[in-house]
Amino acid sequence: MKKENKRNGTLAGIFIAYFLIYVVWGSTYYFIGVALRDFPPFLLGALRFTLAGLILLIVCYLRRERVFRRSLAGHSAVSGIVLLFVDMAVVMLAQHYLTSSLVAIIASSTALWILLLDVPMWKYNFRNFFIVIGGLIGFVGVAMLYIEQFSTEGLFSHSIRGFMLLIFGCISWSLGTLYAKYRSSKEEELYAFAGSAWQMLFAGGMFWVCSTISGDLQKIDLKNVSTISWFSLFYLIVFGSLLAYSAYVWLLKVRPAVEVGTHAYVNPFIALLLGIFLGNEAVTIVQVSGLLVILIGILLINYKQIRLL
Repeated sequence: MKKENKRNGTLAGIFIAYFLIYVVWGSTYYFIGVALRDFPPFLLGALRFTLAGLILLIVCYLRRERVFRRSLAGHSAVSGIVLLFVDMAVVMLAQHYLTSSLVAIIASSTALWILLLDVPMWKYNFRNFFIVIGGLIGFVGVAMLYIEQFSTEGLFSHSIRGFMLLIFGCISWSLGTLYAKYRSSKEEELYAFAGSAWQMLFAGGMFWVCSTISGDLQKIDLKNVSTISWFSLFYLIVFGSLLAYSAYVWLLKVRPAVEVGTHAYVNPFIALLLGIFLGNEAVTIVQVSGLLVILIGILLINYKQIRLL
């Protein structure tokens, strides 16, 4: 008999989903950096999410899911814009100023913002010694990253602007995550993958608007786009969006938001390894130390879940 999680997810499905949001998502930081060599940021987002959304919506339709529901599309629009568009836009813009490794390290603060903003869970979270201590330690790790950038480059440097953009994106992603968990409609729970498709389509629509306004369409000559950039776009569509993002939305239905948010702590290790070995990116001792401090924080936050494994 197949073991099942108490909240309707099979153990095998949960492990696969966590692999996708931990490892595959971590690799997307590197491939975003590669794709941005030839694609303007807003156009990259438009192509990625529009194509991924269309493919997923067609798959859901062929599976005879009722995808064309006004309430499903309406709720998904909010999640798509707050969760996908804002966060991914600032991630791509920030990678003009920062390496993919550092972007991923800073993004690791997402789980801390989820902990802080998850109001319905305050009573539980802030009465738990390990969660409180873990959260404080995690913020110390984030502060280490900020202090290093500030002390070496000053308040108004490009790197600091990239850093602040990412913090804004992390908060937006956290709010979108909590909205998807607590404010999703019954249709979104029944048709989670169709909801993901609509989220990506609405995010893609916003990226097309920004591409038009910023003139991205005039900045690119598709004939000059390298093979590696096309491959990176393909990877982001299939692995980053169709698989990993769909797994993320599904996990939010069956696991606690703070636990699912731990992907933000594992992703930097993957991005760091790819950035060093494939992208020849340099990292400092302070950055690695800050990441390790953040990881200690997340281990404490999830102490109870780890004990149950």
